[in-house]
Amino acid sequence: MTRWFSMRRLWTLLAKEVIQMRRDRITFAMMLGVPLMQLLLFGFAINSDPKGLPAALVAPTQDRFTRAIVTALELTGYYRFSLVGVSAAEAEASLLRGDVSFVVTVPSDFGRRVERGDHPTILVEADATDPSVASGAISTLGTVASQAFLRELGSVVTPAQADAQLQVTVHRRYNPEGITQYNIVPGLLGVILQMTMVMMTSMALTREIERGTMENLLAMPATPIEIMLGKVMPYLGVGSVQVAVVLVAAKLVFDVPFEGSLSILLFGVLVFVLALVILGYLISTVSQTQMQAMQLTVFFFLPSLLLSGFMFPYRGMPGWAQILGEIFPLTHFLRMIRAVMLKGADYSGIAQPMAALVLFVTIFSALALLRFRRTLD
Repeated sequence: MTRWFSMRRLWTLLAKEVIQMRRDRITFAMMLGVPLMQLLLFGFAINSDPKGLPAALVAPTQDRFTRAIVTALELTGYYRFSLVGVSAAEAEASLLRGDVSFVVTVPSDFGRRVERGDHPTILVEADATDPSVASGAISTLGTVASQAFLRELGSVVTPAQADAQLQVTVHRRYNPEGITQYNIVPGLLGVILQMTMVMMTSMALTREIERGTMENLLAMPATPIEIMLGKVMPYLGVGSVQVAVVLVAAKLVFDVPFEGSLSILLFGVLVFVLALVILGYLISTVSQTQMQAMQLTVFFFLPSLLLSGFMFPYRGMPGWAQILGEIFPLTHFLRMIRAVMLKGADYSGIAQPMAALVLFVTIFSALALLRFRRTLD
């Protein structure tokens, strides 16, 4: 041992770091939780080829040819007819809300045209706001439907002859060119807001604790809700700047269509940002340092990014992953903003995601106020 290096001093420092890590339970949990979460999500939840996509069937007459085509489509694994026997208006509303990904329309004279020897036609409307969701199902559509139709007739022909006898018309709704930017850029607004709003707000209260100025806040004649609003409201202004930048870039740089109302979109963004900043404040009430607040923010951000439908098709995930994705505000915000910008949805078309965002604001506010009293009283 010398004055330049001492094993005794080294072991003392190592013991001190181990004790400090053991006391920092949040950091220790992150060390184990993040890799386990990534393994589970990427191993089981992520699927770039979604199957079992919900579809609506508009068929006034349920003849044997219609049943054969519907059965064949279901056997491919891509289609799951959750709405059968609905009207065209009901199917259109379901497609607008995002309840179904496809609407298959079989005309009322389909069977008569087959018997006359005409070329029967079926119409398939696909929600193409996310091109990756519809591409796999559409690629198998024509061949499968034609072969099922000819099997019902008792004919054995080549796929080229089958296409000549049954015509399948596909309409890619809301994004007919299949441009990926139309789906990604609106979603980026939610991702950017979540990443910045939660992180900045989560550090607001922990910064006061670390600097020792929390006592000054407690000495002020202010209630917990006043302190919370005073902390989160400035970040609403920061979020508004980010919203303006992304929306202007989406229109001028990426030429993303804007079919809906700007007032509806801004109201939805306001509710989403409010939920995020209150969530960040809630994280700050359980964090002792800014590092812990950042770690909890990352722990929340990662599964939200993977399970919300931003990076991977939401419909492609297994049922348990879709249920888990519903607990993240980003999932509902993506549905809302894509419906407004690409589909031109009104308040009735986004009622479900808007109600979910309002519920998040209520729950996060109640938990933040309860945690604030429990921690600081």
